[in-house]
Amino acid sequence: MKRFSNLFLVSLLSGAVTLASYKLLFDDNGYFSKNSIVTQAEPSFGRNVGLSAEAVDFTAAADKTIHTVVHVKNVSRTTVSNPILEYFYGFQGGQQQEQVGTGSGVIISEDGYIVTNNHVIKDATEIEITLNNKKSYKAKLIGTDSKMDIALLKINAEDKLPYTTFANSDSVKIGEWVLAVGNPYNLTSTVTAGIISAKARNLDTSGIQSFIQTDAAVNPGNSGGALVNTRGELIGINTMISSPTGSYTGYSFAIPSNNARKIIDDLIEFGNVQRGVLGVEGGELNAKASKELGVSETQGFYISNVRKKSGAEKSGLQKGDIIVKLDNQNIATYADLSGYINTKRPNDKVEVMYIREGKNKVASVVLSKNEIFSSEFKGLELENIDANDKKRFRLADGVKIKSVTNENLKQYEADLIGNIILSIDNIKIKDIESASRVFNTKAENESVQMEMINKRGEIIRIII
Repeated sequence: MKRFSNLFLVSLLSGAVTLASYKLLFDDNGYFSKNSIVTQAEPSFGRNVGLSAEAVDFTAAADKTIHTVVHVKNVSRTTVSNPILEYFYGFQGGQQQEQVGTGSGVIISEDGYIVTNNHVIKDATEIEITLNNKKSYKAKLIGTDSKMDIALLKINAEDKLPYTTFANSDSVKIGEWVLAVGNPYNLTSTVTAGIISAKARNLDTSGIQSFIQTDAAVNPGNSGGALVNTRGELIGINTMISSPTGSYTGYSFAIPSNNARKIIDDLIEFGNVQRGVLGVEGGELNAKASKELGVSETQGFYISNVRKKSGAEKSGLQKGDIIVKLDNQNIATYADLSGYINTKRPNDKVEVMYIREGKNKVASVVLSKNEIFSSEFKGLELENIDANDKKRFRLADGVKIKSVTNENLKQYEADLIGNIILSIDNIKIKDIESASRVFNTKAENESVQMEMINKRGEIIRIII
């Protein structure tokens, strides 16, 4: 009997072990079940990183932003004359033609201020704004900055408007999720998602040199729309795409919100943009440039010239210094430097960290006003054109020849002084800053072609 009890106990235990093993290995959630996924064990380093857009909730940011993005309609009217009718029949007046352009804009205040791109409303005779609720209003143009491609509009609505608040675009990080919101076809606001692909992207445009790059889909008509973070805060104004077809192919670019906000504040407070400059000329370092210059650093802004009477000169910055930081902003490229300075005004103070002879140094620089500077190239002293020049010659950009020190050109001095240079080797010259960038790419003995307008308003071209 005792033997039988022992056998029964062994059998009972064996059955329990078998059942437990089956449950562990083959049941629905067992190790060898159809529902299981076998993976290698990995060490744990804290929280899991969600790589999928499904892990991010975009709904709150989208709902917050779509009502603040508007459709912008630009109507321009031009008069086209018919010389044959005028000659034979004395017909005068010409025929009016109407052109319509569209884009997007972002409401930035409850009383109706709207920011968009300058190219969206350029040459507009009439501007119409349509809100996301389909209400339409005539807009007043408050001011523009063609260099930075920003325009400020104002509408008068019956009620307080929803608006987007500004975020600090300097603090956005590569890989951060963003939404691009536009109103391209006057339907309602549309939303696309992506990530920050790059910061301080230099596209070699004649204006802004520091774009935020994203892979959020942006197409023609979305220009002037909002780029927002997952909290629905404005980090950029969608401006352009890089595409061989004219449609989105993976790259879109936005003006950082810090740059846009500074321009808007200037236009509201002063009626024009107050531009501060550091007073240095040069270029960004890379392996090739560093080797040619004989320096070990491969990142930073190398100073090749310090402008006279500038804040940089007064603070002791010299040719050969390498700027690596402005305040708390790291400077690795020219786009980093120009992007940060473009958020400042004349008389703002900036702490400049630079390297001189291998040692880190810091200088406090008071920014100067851009208009006071001149530059010299091949014996021509140049200065920015003033409001009278712009009005007289109907120009928005260019630099004026102030004096001639080149002995070979002295005989033409009277004909050259006062001429306005429009381009150098087919590169458009907007101001002294853009001219200096072109000069830095040219060797002293290299011939260049200049297109200019003389004092009689005639376009001439010379090679020097």
